[in-house]
Amino acid sequence: MFDITVNGVRHQVDVVPEMPLLWVLRDELGITSPKYGCGIAQCGACTVQVNGAAVRSCQARMVDIAGKAITTIEAVGNGKLHPVQEAWIEHQVPQCGYCQTGQIMQAISLLKLNPQPSDEDINKVMSGNLCRCGTYERIRLAIHTAAQKIGGN
Repeated sequence: MFDITVNGVRHQVDVVPEMPLLWVLRDELGITSPKYGCGIAQCGACTVQVNGAAVRSCQARMVDIAGKAITTIEAVGNGKLHPVQEAWIEHQVPQCGYCQTGQIMQAISLLKLNPQPSDEDINKVMSGNLCRCGTYERIRLAIHTAAQKIGGN
């Protein structure tokens, strides 16, 4: 039995210690915003935040996550859109949308660590989040816009 807090709500889950957080979120708790993309932490579609840091949930084992605070995209705006989500809409970033929750969660984490990222900073941090539709330029623009909205520029 493991205790985790997801989006501010405490849960007890009875799963094997090696079970990835992605499957706990999707199959045990019904939170389907983190997507399965590759299963080897290479695409970023499963990105969530654990204690505020971006983590690939497909490789985060329950034994390592127990007792920590997990945030999915449902909780980032506290009932309204987060500035990153607003910028995503403003720049019409999504096409198919499959990778977007992971992209947004990674971008929010980036802006917490670096409120004024350069293009190089954005490219480096976001390089682990793949977009098969190729919206990287719009992602970069949206992150710069979100930084301005948050007050980093």
